[in-house]
Amino acid sequence: MSNHHSIDQSIMDYKKGSSHLHEALPEVAGAYFNFTEACFEEGALDKKQKQLTALGISITKQDEYCILYHAKGAAEAGATEAEIMETVAISAALGGGAAFAQGVTLALDAYNHYQGPAAH
Repeated sequence: MSNHHSIDQSIMDYKKGSSHLHEALPEVAGAYFNFTEACFEEGALDKKQKQLTALGISITKQDEYCILYHAKGAAEAGATEAEIMETVAISAALGGGAAFAQGVTLALDAYNHYQGPAAH
């Protein structure tokens, strides 16, 4: 998935679906969104560490939308490519070949898309 439009479109599709759920079930979705937002606030772990952790879990679980979302979050929180690669390696160690494949393709493509001064 090296097509940058596909990465952006996938993030937009996720946000659109989330908004639709929020319209249909505002209390349920609102509670979930508040919970997840609170989980990613800086605490004992900084925002970058939390995004890298979430990325690693997403890769291991092979959750493509979360891989994209947390690769973006890690890039925006200042993660380096070396940190992304270590996260991929840890995920592959725990999740096997499928996690390795998701990490070296989808996660790395999304990180590269959202990092640096050329980021969208």
